[in-house]
Amino acid sequence: MKDQDYILFEDYLSGNLDDESKQAFEQQLETDPIYNDAFEIYKKTSQFVENHYKNAEQTDAFKKTLETVSNNYFKDKPSSKSKVRRINPWFYSVSAAAILIIGFFIGQQFSSPIYDDFANYGTISLTVRGNQDEVLTKAESSFNNHNYKDAETYFSELLQSDPDNIEYQLYKAVSLVELNQYKQADALFNGIMKTPSVYKHKATWYLALSKLKQKDEESCIQILKSIPEDAEDYEQAQKLLHKLD
Repeated sequence: MKDQDYILFEDYLSGNLDDESKQAFEQQLETDPIYNDAFEIYKKTSQFVENHYKNAEQTDAFKKTLETVSNNYFKDKPSSKSKVRRINPWFYSVSAAAILIIGFFIGQQFSSPIYDDFANYGTISLTVRGNQDEVLTKAESSFNNHNYKDAETYFSELLQSDPDNIEYQLYKAVSLVELNQYKQADALFNGIMKTPSVYKHKATWYLALSKLKQKDEESCIQILKSIPEDAEDYEQAQKLLHKLD
């Protein structure tokens, strides 16, 4: 790909055009609705790629792949950055190729699910017990604001005076997973799973997520299969299981 319109789009978005070329480009965007629509499509596609492939190497690999595919379909044309041309009809084929490649990359991503795709712990609301309300408030606030380091500290403090509180154990374990302290977290989850507590199945689901984050897919699959149909997270577990199988 040597001189196709979306190179000009990329140069504009990257700030690589000189003042004269930039002015001419912006003028064409204002006077040519079709060209402007094509630019908006490219800009949104570029933003999508950046959001899903924040790692520089992944983003560069994607762009090189797109360039290679485009090379296979389109011939070189004379280049001129200072003169913006009316968009050619074949540009929409380029857009179609880009969408197909994005679909391919997304398919690859979803075929290997990651922890962040499923780790939605929502917000918690803790029951006030005795004179612990200040620590409880701090634990709840820290957890809900994703400040898991402080949350783990507060839940540990709460458990010192109430060691059998399974709710505190559960959220401390989640905080430990977020802090990559898997051994302690998994021990807490396993302990909760052995109780008749209402948190039993929730702990099973969270243990599966812990294994997923550790990239232990085999263990994750086995744990997911143990979640019963009446569990709150059964559908999510089946969705993850389907992606892992």
